Amino acid sequence: MMKFSQRSYTQEFLDRDDIPFNDIKRNMQELDVINTWLGGHGITLSGIKELLQTQKLEKVIICEIGCGGGDNLCAINKWCEKNNVAAFFIGIDINAHCISYARERNPSISCEWITSDYAKVMFDQKPHIIFSSLFCHHFSEEQLQKMFQWMHANSSLGFFINDLHRNRLAYYSIKILTAIFSRSYLVKNDAPLSVLRGFSKSELNTILSDASIHKHSIKWKWAFRWLIIVKR
Repeated sequence: MMKFSQRSYTQEFLDRDDIPFNDIKRNMQELDVINTWLGGHGITLSGIKELLQTQKLEKVIICEIGCGGGDNLCAINKWCEKNNVAAFFIGIDINAHCISYARERNPSISCEWITSDYAKVMFDQKPHIIFSSLFCHHFSEEQLQKMFQWMHANSSLGFFINDLHRNRLAYYSIKILTAIFSRSYLVKNDAPLSVLRGFSKSELNTILSDASIHKHSIKWKWAFRWLIIVKR
């Protein structure tokens, strides 16, 4: 009987260093479809909107860590253009192939694409907002404490996290859906495993507390996501 009371620490295929980039590319393309149809991009936009309520800016600087192919930044850029919000973006990913793909795929976005471990990036000007989407579940609790501290220290308005709720229904639903519709072995393996590596609300509260971040909100969003917002 599979247990959902504790996080899994089984490594996802995507975290290995021997996966061909063409396979990673298909994985990113399918995740973009999943984020579009299951509301993931909408949750990210909710985080942007809430943090922008705190202050009116001439131009907002938005940074994503673990940006992959840039589909989240593309969705935000479309919203900004539609709502007359001037924005500059920063996309950070440790995988140089992902950054090249993101740059090629999003030529019209005003964005600096950075190949680096996020923790090694030094900003000339702090981004107003830093966020991650489906990134945190790849890390241990100790690593997340440092990540949250870095995001807090390097954002001027605040940061937010869009990540997975570990839930039995979420696990079996995504397992069935990807088995039927996915053409990516990465998605078939990693999507259900990602749910098992996801979080309960109490776990997120503990990680934030251990990172000395006490003022935050954690909201449950469909489909089985958490939106964590920390305002400066």
